[in-house]
Amino acid sequence: MSKIRVYKPFNPGLRKTSVINYREILTTNKPTKKLTIRKKNYAGRNETGRITVRHRGGGHRNLVRLVDYKNTFEKGFKVNTIEYDPNRSAFICLVTDLRTGAKHYILHTKGLEAGQSYFGATNLEVGRRIKLKDVPLGAQVSQIEMQPGKGAQMVRSAGNYADVTAKEADYITIKLPSGEIRKFLPDCLCVLGRIGNESHELVRIGKAGRKRNMGIRPTVRGKVMNPVDHPHGGGEARNPIGLKNPKTPWGKVALGVKTRNKKKHSSKLIVKRRK
Repeated sequence: MSKIRVYKPFNPGLRKTSVINYREILTTNKPTKKLTIRKKNYAGRNETGRITVRHRGGGHRNLVRLVDYKNTFEKGFKVNTIEYDPNRSAFICLVTDLRTGAKHYILHTKGLEAGQSYFGATNLEVGRRIKLKDVPLGAQVSQIEMQPGKGAQMVRSAGNYADVTAKEADYITIKLPSGEIRKFLPDCLCVLGRIGNESHELVRIGKAGRKRNMGIRPTVRGKVMNPVDHPHGGGEARNPIGLKNPKTPWGKVALGVKTRNKKKHSSKLIVKRRK
């Protein structure tokens, strides 16, 4: 686990502020130019220019790292560097495919070290990308495919992992980090081990400026607004919401509403829903 660095409160902005001590795990601070692209920041807007996600905008300009979620590295791979990615919570690794010599970015799995080589696609060691049917019962996995060949879509954030709880001929049952128990096809690929940088959840932002650098703008509470601006607004001094359920600015129920489409075909694969 990477160590958390806590600042001394020399000024109000540093009080209760902490960061991850990157020097202990990262090996370089410059990304590979061929595996990065520049994308325009649309600040939470859709293709028509309307804001669909509020409180987005500004922030530091970031290069997007092209992470490979599909390659199985049949002959193995060598880890060249462990790098920081400003677009995600997890670290990434620059690896060399031992069969083709091509370089790829992959998510850093806890246990991968720079300079080491990992041979064979069938070895049951940390960082290997194998099919779910070949994973031992009770193992920790991450970067799971929802459809074979589509690439990893689930369990990709820092420190996360899923548990393989049951194996059948048709499906593999996995308990996800959210608590949901779900069935997957046996040919779906996954990565053995948990995602690195598990200390990410222990970091305290400390000041508003760091959130602005992340591209997150201030959020105003509805109960401090006027009634014309928000259903929670109005009243003298501090008042409760005064409604049966919390509402959005547009009057829709905000908490406890199921948003999943009832007709979604993959609902039959969910054994137990998250709490």
